[in-house]
Amino acid sequence: MKLLFKQRLFSWFDSYDIYDENNLPVYHVQGKLSWGHCLQIYDQTQNHIGTIKEEVLTFLPKFNMYLGEQYIGKIYKEFSFFKPVFHLDCNDWKIQGDWLEWDYQIVTSQGQLIATVSKEVFHLTDTYVLDIILPQNAIYVLMIVLAIDAEKCSRQN
Repeated sequence: MKLLFKQRLFSWFDSYDIYDENNLPVYHVQGKLSWGHCLQIYDQTQNHIGTIKEEVLTFLPKFNMYLGEQYIGKIYKEFSFFKPVFHLDCNDWKIQGDWLEWDYQIVTSQGQLIATVSKEVFHLTDTYVLDIILPQNAIYVLMIVLAIDAEKCSRQN
């Protein structure tokens, strides 16, 4: 399953549209006014299905993930010198990637591929292709990509 993740160009808060391989909208992500990033994920019929919420006042960035209203885990950045390292405390998954954070993989602790994420260059806004092995993992992969992109945006501002 492929998803195309596009940040909206003109928006007061973080806002993204997620399309399938046929360029049909699948998810919409809307940033909410809060202390730290708060991104709410909606399906194509505007049902709220998940939230990414940044913890504030932490040494390194941490994002809590919610499926509906249920807490499912956290993604957090670890201290490293040359390339960003992110850790997940859910699903027994980990993130492996390059130092630019443009291309990375999400794998199980045994190394089985869950998804690959690639940034498309030459766009006005952040645009990623998410190639997800099992469709039921799509929302989890989307949450991870949103958290990493939000952390990167915070660092650049």
